[in-house]
Amino acid sequence: MSLNDALVTRETGCPFDPHSRLGATRAQNPLARMTYPDGHEGWLATGYAETRAILADQRFSSRYELAHFPFPGMENLESLPPAPPGDMTGMDAPEHTRFRKQLIGKFTVRRMRQLTERVEQVTAEHLDAMAERGPTVDLVPAFAYPVPAVMICELLGVPYEERETFQRLIEAIFNPDGAPEDMYAAYGSVMAYIGDLVTAKRAAPTDDLLSDLAAGDDFTHEELAGIGAFLLGAGLDTTANQLALGTFALLENPGQVEALLADPDRAVEELLRYLTITHTGVRAALADVEIGGQLIRAGESVTFSILAANRDPERFADPDRLDLSRDAVGHLTFGHGIHQCLGQQLARVEMRVAFPALFRRFPTLRLAGAVELRPGHQNIYGVRRLPVSWDSTGRP
Repeated sequence: MSLNDALVTRETGCPFDPHSRLGATRAQNPLARMTYPDGHEGWLATGYAETRAILADQRFSSRYELAHFPFPGMENLESLPPAPPGDMTGMDAPEHTRFRKQLIGKFTVRRMRQLTERVEQVTAEHLDAMAERGPTVDLVPAFAYPVPAVMICELLGVPYEERETFQRLIEAIFNPDGAPEDMYAAYGSVMAYIGDLVTAKRAAPTDDLLSDLAAGDDFTHEELAGIGAFLLGAGLDTTANQLALGTFALLENPGQVEALLADPDRAVEELLRYLTITHTGVRAALADVEIGGQLIRAGESVTFSILAANRDPERFADPDRLDLSRDAVGHLTFGHGIHQCLGQQLARVEMRVAFPALFRRFPTLRLAGAVELRPGHQNIYGVRRLPVSWDSTGRP
């Protein structure tokens, strides 16, 4: 198997572990040469120290149009277009700074923790609905997806009566089985909806993030719509798959549930490290840069496997073991440097609430059929289908 294929493939027989090819590469050379699908000769970082150094160095660009991409099937792709307005992932400073400066204050630890009570309410509502529908459900549409979906709707200020329609459009975008033309059409519809939402917020602000941003003159209408789409993409599909895959991991490791209930904060950090659902990134060198004793030339692309870095034994002892009592602080799941995930505190709040609530409400929760995993080709690994059941006599 090529390194490109290994980046998007989990180890045979274990849906949580990186492919053994990545571990072997890291042991031999944590920053190694790699040939990309389009023939570009670039680099692959699999070591923790090397990956962290690349993420921290602004001599590496995040602009899509400058990079080559390692994923299979991209051999005929000459380049990606520049990032659309509002997509900070594909921007460098100073443009990236202009956007992040206005948004960072909206996602402070204190502000996100103030949302805890609302997350608890949303979580309880969906657990109640599960109990009424059960004792067997697919956890993905019943719980893992709708909890972060409701929260992102409230963050953007989507009117309550329009949320069902909005969520259907979102589902079409993130449907890994959907035809490309359907996904593009749904994306266009979401962008049009968010554009209309921005217009409405400018005319009649409400208590939400989009209204806060629309109240000033820092962003154009197009940029505000792009920010809304960016926050939607960054905050929904990721957390939904983290909740689903995390539940799967806990059901496969039931001895860890007690540690989860005892210390949810610590447990969530370990689940984030162990699972690393957003597993791969790419940067393009803007200048000659030396990393780990290797000289990366200007113009060369560097792919970094966050999954492999989070399993580096030089950083985490016995890294392939799920240990919810471990101090996993310092993992790279949310990135590092100027592009570190803006919404990481909201994601943490959602997981710290949702995981314990699920296992307290259904202490006999167990798998009820074959789990269908989502391939990592779209750079977000997760679960498509997670059938679970519980004893109907369980705690109401």
